[in-house]
Amino acid sequence: MRKELSYFNIENSFGGNQDWFKDPMMKLGGCAAITACDFSLKMALHDNKTHLYPYDIQKLNKEDYIKFAMKMKPYLRPRLKGVNTLKLFIDGIQEYFNDVDEVDLLMQEFNGDMKEEEAAVQIKTQIDNGIPIPYLLLKHKNHNFKDFAWHWFLVVGYEEFEKDFYIKVATYSNAHWLSLNELWETGYKEKGGMVIMH
Repeated sequence: MRKELSYFNIENSFGGNQDWFKDPMMKLGGCAAITACDFSLKMALHDNKTHLYPYDIQKLNKEDYIKFAMKMKPYLRPRLKGVNTLKLFIDGIQEYFNDVDEVDLLMQEFNGDMKEEEAAVQIKTQIDNGIPIPYLLLKHKNHNFKDFAWHWFLVVGYEEFEKDFYIKVATYSNAHWLSLNELWETGYKEKGGMVIMH
């Protein structure tokens, strides 16, 4: 069974991309702010929450997206170790939600210490309800995930197989299908996890 959320393109980009920024800190470490922007924009487009995006929702373009991300920067500012905990992300995006009078979305941490099977259930529930999932991956022993290490991205779909569960993620202008079985077991004590929204 496969389920993919309706998403958005900005020109030829699947979602936003931190490589667009001239601001060196945003280009290097703006993934949390970008993930918050992509979450907000997706909800504005497909869940009648237009107050989450301060520009013309009908005419998405790179210039407005960059301005939006720079508005998000103070809430989820790049820092030396990055936005490296779920709590930091939740605190930052909650402050943004407060400032734009978003009162319906509630958040909770789903830590990387939880079981993979429970993670799959959470992902299915969220995606089936039309809500993307901010995901934090810290270190990973599998070299195949090097481009996702110490990085925030958005889960926007899933596909169930008999012996595996794949997730569709949006980052750096592209969609990727990743095995949750391989992704979840990082091989390190220091875990990331997901932010679950209700």
